[in-house]
Amino acid sequence: MEVIVAGTPTPTGQGLLERRLGLADAVVIGLGSMIGAGVFAAFAPAARAAGSGLLLGLALAAVVAYCNATSSARLAARYPASGGTYVYGRERLGDFWGYLAGWGFVVGKTASCAAMALTVGFYLWPEHAHAVAVAAVVALTAVNYTGMHKTVWLTRGIVAVVVAVLAAVVLACLTSGAADATRLEVTSDATVAGTLQAAGLLFFAFAGYARIATLGEEVRDPARTIPRAIPLALGLTLVVYVAVALAALTVLGSTGLGQASAPLAEAVRAAGLPALAPLVGAGAAVAATGSLLALILGVSRTTLAMARDRHLPHVLAAVHPRFKVPHRAELVIGAVVAILAGTADLRGAIGFSSFGVLVYYAIANASAWTLTPGEGRPVRLIPAVGLVGCLVLAFALPLSSVIAGVAVLAAGAAAYGLRRAITTRSS
Repeated sequence: MEVIVAGTPTPTGQGLLERRLGLADAVVIGLGSMIGAGVFAAFAPAARAAGSGLLLGLALAAVVAYCNATSSARLAARYPASGGTYVYGRERLGDFWGYLAGWGFVVGKTASCAAMALTVGFYLWPEHAHAVAVAAVVALTAVNYTGMHKTVWLTRGIVAVVVAVLAAVVLACLTSGAADATRLEVTSDATVAGTLQAAGLLFFAFAGYARIATLGEEVRDPARTIPRAIPLALGLTLVVYVAVALAALTVLGSTGLGQASAPLAEAVRAAGLPALAPLVGAGAAVAATGSLLALILGVSRTTLAMARDRHLPHVLAAVHPRFKVPHRAELVIGAVVAILAGTADLRGAIGFSSFGVLVYYAIANASAWTLTPGEGRPVRLIPAVGLVGCLVLAFALPLSSVIAGVAVLAAGAAAYGLRRAITTRSS
């Protein structure tokens, strides 16, 4: 039976998505979003920033992620509709704040999709990376288009492969003669600023739990399932990331890890098992594919929600009568990403995406703060720590990322103001 929470607007005119995802499915979607290509690359820049304070940065990122996850879970249980923080901000803080969260997410993550598609291309066929990237986008868009069941099935396979590769890396490193526990010690090279920047870089490895909330309209019994799925997926991911960080640090140390272009491949070489390096590369390609699949999924659902409110063309609010997916939004997002992946290299130009995601979660925490105890409000300390943590990590990012992020959000705010002015004049 469909339960609509009091106060939650029901999308009309274009149809609802179908509630097909159970607890296990939602957890798998979350794992597929979090245990992606980032784990194969994020530790190197984080180690350069934090030095021997890398594990402290990881712990800080995990604390902020936990607060964000808790706030998102409580909000998603009350507002079980597609769109995630776009919906929560709109309902709790006002139309502008929801719009700003949605704008930053759609623009930033669309660029992230193109970057991830290129990552797949460079792993699989470097000489024709752009062509492979376009093919990957087309294939994954087709999977998403044909229904959530196929998406979950593919995500399960991807998660299984990636976790198996990471387990092999951890086992190889921790059982090798090169492992040295003294490399885990925090020394004088660890600074507060460096640790904060590392936490900001590592935070995005955890950010995929938002995908569960974004799919709120497709989860069965969302008030019960989402608050269980989000912390479970986050907890499993944290276990994996801590194990990988410990393994890499014990054989490379923070200096070696920071200098590595492919940190996990370097880790298995340092452990004396260079034959595992190609397996790590294959795992990274599969992980990048999983990240791309989850990104397209999340962006299309937020696009659907914004189109329902006419912040984006209303034609994108359509739901396929058979597959019960936002097919027009998926096709448009797929087309935009394919064009970007085929014509530009955005891998080094998406710092604004990182900034935008932290602002997105800051709005989620601010929204959760306004919940009453009867609405399932978490302990007030949780959204407070999440909000402050997101803002601190956002402005601890490299200056170029902060400037680009502010510029993108300012452009969105200007577009919002222009649309409101036009609407007011015509009414």
